[in-house]
Order: sequence, then C-alpha cells, then structure tokens
Amino acid sequence: MNEIQKYRVVTGTIGDDIHSLGIKVIEHALKKAGFLVVSVGIQTPQEDFIKAALEADAHAILISSMSGHARLLCEGMRERCIEAGLDDVLLYLGGNLSVGPAEWEEVREIFLKMGYNRVYSTSTMPGELVMDLSQDISAKLDVKRTVGD
Repeated sequence: MNEIQKYRVVTGTIGDDIHSLGIKVIEHALKKAGFLVVSVGIQTPQEDFIKAALEADAHAILISSMSGHARLLCEGMRERCIEAGLDDVLLYLGGNLSVGPAEWEEVREIFLKMGYNRVYSTSTMPGELVMDLSQDISAKLDVKRTVGD
C-alpha cells in the first residue's frame, strides 16, 4: 500500500446546500488518487463533519458550499474542531462562497482568517486540490514524525 492510501478525508456539502455535483467530482478524484473518502452527503451540519472525522481518524475535512452562504454556514468550524480534539485536522473549503460581487482574494481571506487551511473557487481543477491535499497531509505527518523522534 502506498502512503497516499493511508490518507483519510471527510467530504460533504454543508448546511442548507443541496448542490452535490462539485463534491462528487472531488470525491471521485480523491478516490482515484488513492484516498479513503468518507462522504457525509449534502445538507450536512458542522457537527456531522466533525463526528465523521473523529470516527475515521481523518487527516482532513473538505467542505463544499455552492449556495453563496458559506460565511454563515462555515463560521466557527475551526473552533468546533478544536473543541472535539481535532486541533490539527486540515480544513478545506471550496465552491461559490459568497453572494453578490466580491473580489476572490477578499473572500478567500475571510475563510483563511476563520481557520481554513485552503480555500478554493469554483474554477479550481480537482487535480490541484488532490495535489495540495497530498502535500499538506504529507507535510503534517512529517512534522509529527520529527516531533515524535
């Protein structure tokens, strides 16, 4: 088994969002790359993402939000992860994250300040996310190994 096959991720669409196509594409790309994907489906509350991440001992949580209401739906996620003991879980967010005209960098910065490690627009290709996730998990595990030595 190669290293990437040990990587466990939780995926889903948050809150009142019923859009499933984007996260299905991402899940397919992750599975094809060898990730173990635990999908929590659509219209999923933050607590269900966290519960699934705890049960799977996940390295990352990937959240999709296409409704434009991500700021409301995703606020407090990092804090809830920390409260649950998931201090070092990677948090990724992608989709149509805001309603109305907004500069992408401003939108991205809002979510980075909320504690998300990576934030993607709707134009991001799945391969970019897979590469970033592979590198981020690998780096995180390398740090743990170094600290544990």
